[in-house]
Amino acid sequence: MTSGVRAQQREQTRLTLLRESRRLFSTLGYASVGLSEIVRAAGVTKGALYHHFDSKADLFRAVLEQVQQEVAAHIAATADAQEDAWDQLAYGCQAFISASTDPALQRIMLVDGPAVLGWREWRAMNEATSGRHLTEALTLLIHEGTIPAQPVAPLMHLLSGAMNEAVLWLAASEESADLTDTRQALARMLEALRAR
Repeated sequence: MTSGVRAQQREQTRLTLLRESRRLFSTLGYASVGLSEIVRAAGVTKGALYHHFDSKADLFRAVLEQVQQEVAAHIAATADAQEDAWDQLAYGCQAFISASTDPALQRIMLVDGPAVLGWREWRAMNEATSGRHLTEALTLLIHEGTIPAQPVAPLMHLLSGAMNEAVLWLAASEESADLTDTRQALARMLEALRAR
């Protein structure tokens, strides 16, 4: 067997472990999933899992990174489809709300993420993905004068925190109208940032 084939098999094993652990984490939650269950679902040995990941938390970190990158890519694509910088911000923020209403994403990204990795590491991962896009959008709007001159970091953290809290609230809500109300409230909050 050539080294290229072995490398391809290793990558396939890694992807299978990510896929199956993501499915289990999203449906059962991190605390309810054991390594035995993950390797059984992936059809590999524990040795194969430990070849790729140091621990269950390390595997979860890789799953969370994958989820955050997917959400960030969705937000960026939605925002980039708009020509106006303000619309890029507004559509990007709304895309985050919409994407984060997926219960599987909520559990991994917003519930288990901070609990498993700790607030500081979870926050750093969030800032490296969606937070980076939000910072770029706000920086451009401040530079253009659409938003009054101010430090970007506090504004980014306030908006990010508000949106994270909103999607956690939506996850617990049983009212279908709450999503529409939340989207409208977000639009009003963003509009209040504009320079008059």
